[in-house]
Amino acid sequence: MKTIQIQNFAFQTAGGPANLSLTFNEKMKEYFQRNTSLKTTNVNPDLMFEGAITGFSVEAKAPTSDDKGGLNRLTITIQVKFTNAKDENKNYDQEFSFYQDFAQTQTITAVQGELIPKILDQIILDIFNKTAGEW
Repeated sequence: MKTIQIQNFAFQTAGGPANLSLTFNEKMKEYFQRNTSLKTTNVNPDLMFEGAITGFSVEAKAPTSDDKGGLNRLTITIQVKFTNAKDENKNYDQEFSFYQDFAQTQTITAVQGELIPKILDQIILDIFNKTAGEW
């Protein structure tokens, strides 16, 4: 394996900051450049990632005694299609998601700057581990 292509992941869900797709794309490219010796290319890559951000949701969790949510949970879901040009048996098309909880007294707008990077870092680590484990 010598080359990799990480196509831009589209933002295909309601909600979330407008720059979420850009943030994910840059973090993903940076992670693979930092942790592998693969060279990025747009022509006949050995490995290719493509997909979309398909979920951005906030749900109430851990209700309190008065039936209010004590915690809210931000979940981000990303659909990833991985293609290995050297071995088709390693290809996958899979959903990755992760979440972070925050206090019910806080708004998503107030905490997303802190939570989104943590969630994206974990999703990218999960994608990397699934992929690198197959090399």
